[in-house]
Amino acid sequence: MRNTMKLSAIAILVAALSACAVGPDYQAPVKVADISIDAPYQQAELAQSWWQAFDDAALNRLITRALQENRSLVQARANVERAYAVFRDANNDLLPKGTLNTGYQAGENGTVSAADDGVISRGYSTGASLSWDLDLFGKIRRATEAAQAQAEQADILWHDAQVQLISQVATSYGEYRGAQLRLVVAEQNLQNLTQSRAIVLARLEAGMASELELAQIEAQLHQVQAMVPAYRVALLTADATLSALLAQHPGQLKLGAVPHLPELKQPVAMVEGANYLRYRADVASSERALAASTAQIGVATADLYPNLSVRGFLGFISGPGLALNGDTQSWSVAPTLSWQAADLGSVKARIRQAQASSQIALAQFEQQVFNAINEMQLSLQSYNLSREQQLSTELQWQASNKAVQIARDRYNAGTGEFLDLLDAERELLRARDQLAQLQQQSFSRLVGIYRSFGGGIQLI
Repeated sequence: MRNTMKLSAIAILVAALSACAVGPDYQAPVKVADISIDAPYQQAELAQSWWQAFDDAALNRLITRALQENRSLVQARANVERAYAVFRDANNDLLPKGTLNTGYQAGENGTVSAADDGVISRGYSTGASLSWDLDLFGKIRRATEAAQAQAEQADILWHDAQVQLISQVATSYGEYRGAQLRLVVAEQNLQNLTQSRAIVLARLEAGMASELELAQIEAQLHQVQAMVPAYRVALLTADATLSALLAQHPGQLKLGAVPHLPELKQPVAMVEGANYLRYRADVASSERALAASTAQIGVATADLYPNLSVRGFLGFISGPGLALNGDTQSWSVAPTLSWQAADLGSVKARIRQAQASSQIALAQFEQQVFNAINEMQLSLQSYNLSREQQLSTELQWQASNKAVQIARDRYNAGTGEFLDLLDAERELLRARDQLAQLQQQSFSRLVGIYRSFGGGIQLI
């Protein structure tokens, strides 16, 4: 009875000690300066489908293939699986461990005694070896907390990798279509300049124009021709980038020769008062890194206290006859109490290291919040300004086109100056090429809005 009470008391004491864990309990930040961040991370469903609002079959096909084939995404997914395997391994440390062993041992002169000279001993052992580290002060539990936070961080980063990949594909697709568009614009301008050259040549043959006028129009014609290779390089670059993202060889995209930059049928909508930080994977990832760093403080602090472990064996030990029966049955229990009492200076140094790492993680998290807020704001403003610039340039191009028609008609009729036609042609070229660049820029900045808001933006 007395032994039973002692064992019960010991069990209660161990359970009580095991219920505590040294080190700070983690509390997720709810505010940085005047920015509320208390909303938990939420993977936006729109992040996996927002590009479909452009209703562009080629873009849909590219993104679908990229999500299936991109090797960086495969790495990110494998990293998640590895991180959760580490977490499960750490979590299993809370339970007793056991191994099944069987072995054979032979030796001669086992002792220095003269009676053992020339004596050969042989023996067999079979059984189970058990070990259990009693987590009295929560070292294993804190390590498990850290591993779980790191696994969750890897999962968040995998989702972020998908958002980044989709954005990269969409941006590169815009660059591809933009290069195509600039090529078409250059070809149209070459046609216009060729027509103007024909007019100058006809007037020259009629004695109504000079060699200087012909040289000037030809110089402008060659200037446009010299720009074409640069557009082709941009097209090849976009093709190579897209091919790499889709894990395929260049030249296999087959996107068609008709340039068309995707446009939204509906405007982007902002929900007033919504906390879009909850869609930012980088913010959530930094918060999980902070949680892991906080747990590591507890891991280091636990070394200030003793560690209790139990080792045991249950099985059979026999001689050469290999008899497994009650006479050869063997068992052992070996509790061990260890304490780094002579090395507490190093333990305290590791605690300070863990605390400093946690402070670094907190500062990184806070900075990430500020970066996210400013990036979201900048993406919206940049897109709005780009759209304003694009609309103004469209009006400029329309006016330039009209000016060229008037100048060409007047020059052809002999009532206009050649320099007026030349200036009008040059302005039309510049305006149309700038419009093509701005169309691509507006698309890229629209993609940037989705990326900076983690895919959480909606359409109205």
